[in-house]
Order: sequence, then C-alpha cells, then structure tokens
Amino acid sequence: MSQIKKIHKAEYRPIADLITYSPMPTNQLQQIDPFIFLNHHGFQTYPSPNRGLPFGPHPHRGMETVTFILEGDIMHLDSSGHESVIGPGGVQYMTAGRGLIHSEVSSSEFKQKGGDLEILQLWLNLPAKLKMSDPKYIGLQKEDIPSFTLDGGKVEVQQLFGEWNGIKGAFEESFPLTMSTIYLKEGGSFEKEISEDENIFFYIVRGELNVNGELIPYRNLVEFEKGSVDLKVTAKSDSILILGHAKPFNEPMVAQGPFVMNTEEEIHQAYEDYQNGKFGSWSH
Repeated sequence: MSQIKKIHKAEYRPIADLITYSPMPTNQLQQIDPFIFLNHHGFQTYPSPNRGLPFGPHPHRGMETVTFILEGDIMHLDSSGHESVIGPGGVQYMTAGRGLIHSEVSSSEFKQKGGDLEILQLWLNLPAKLKMSDPKYIGLQKEDIPSFTLDGGKVEVQQLFGEWNGIKGAFEESFPLTMSTIYLKEGGSFEKEISEDENIFFYIVRGELNVNGELIPYRNLVEFEKGSVDLKVTAKSDSILILGHAKPFNEPMVAQGPFVMNTEEEIHQAYEDYQNGKFGSWSH
C-alpha cells in the first residue's frame, strides 16, 4: 500500500512577469487542513535592472505565512515595524493574527543586479481562538536555521517547526506543527512515520522522488490517505521537498482575498477594520 491518495500537479498562474505555480487551492483540492495555500514562484532569472517581486503593501488577518527563499532575496516590511532582507536558504514566518499590512519585494540590490529567483509561500490557517492574536514576524537566514543530515550526508534537513531527530525547529509555532525543508542528493533516502491524527503537507519543489513506491516529479503536491503514514522517500535526482504535518482544526473556513476567517461576517469585519485603519498605518 503506497498510502498515496492523489497527486496534485501545480497549476500555472503567472503574476505579472513572475512565474508562479500553485497546487492548492484548486478545484480538486481546497486545503489540507491546516495547510491552505501555496504559491511557488520561479525558477527564473531576472535581468539587470528589474522591477523585482510585485507584492507591494497589502493586508492579512486570521492566518500565517511561511516563506521559503531558495534563490534571490525578499525584503519584508510591515505595519508592526518589522523589516528584513532574507537571502537564499532563509525562511520567513509571519503571524497576521488580528491584522497587519506588509509588503514583500526584492531588495534594491536584486532589482539593480538581477539574478536567479525561486521563492515559495505557504499559508497556514489559524485556529478560531488565535485568529485575533497579536501579529508576529521573524526572518532567519540559512545559517540561523538548525539542520541535520541523514543517510550518510545525502539528505540535509532544515528543521523549521517542531522536532525531528532530536533537533528542535527554528521557529516557535502558534499551534502544534512539524515542518522541514529537505534537500536530497541523488540516491539519498529517508523514512518517517506520521501519526494517524495528523494531516501531511508534502510538496516536491525540485527534482524527482520515489515516494512509497511511486515516482513523482517536482511541482507536485502529494495527498495521503487518512490514517498513519510510513513515508519512504528516495531521490531519483537532486531534489528539494517541503514536508509538514499537523493535526487538522476541523473548523469552518472562509477565505476571501488576504483574509482567512471562520465566517462570512468575520470577513466583512476584516475589510471594514482594514478600511478604518485598524491594521496599523503604512509609513514606509
């Protein structure tokens, strides 16, 4: 038994001149509770000069973002006063909570010089009790994220949330969550058992993996059957995988634009609060 339910190919959804693919949400897959949205930008090479990433100031409420920078950089600014430029191998973690305004653009250096870019952003839902929590942000460069190797060094694991192999993740999660970025050299393999009460987020960013006996190329999200899952993963070529697992909230979800709440009424309130300046002011 492969325990694989379905393989979801990321749909091509360019944003201006930014190459973008998304495996979720689609008509086939709304969410893997509490993982609700993924955008995979790139791989592409920007000329010199360029306009960089197009994500100017915009609001969020009721959710979190985890942003993976594989190539290029991203400059984060928000209405809570956080500011950073994170480069290749780094990760950003933002809790929108009750509301903030942020922008995610390329640094002035990248816009001037150009270069390779590949960035992914994953949205996590927040449980109802945390929807209106205080906004938070932390951005870490590659060297500040704990990592360990498996299979004689052929597999390198960046531990972001939760614990694996005795290594605690870089970020303090808002709800119980385990997540890693896994870099596999050709032939590298690992196994991991995931309990039956957790949902699995499994997205192949680069390369090709043999997953529980099925060969799956990059830009595919793997949906697993309910129940405990014994993952057996081997890289057919050099690969990158994002692997997360968490207990589902099993709560109603209403997502509209940049807001993710539990009811339509809360969505209307979010738009009203934003228009009334309750998300802070944008002074950058």
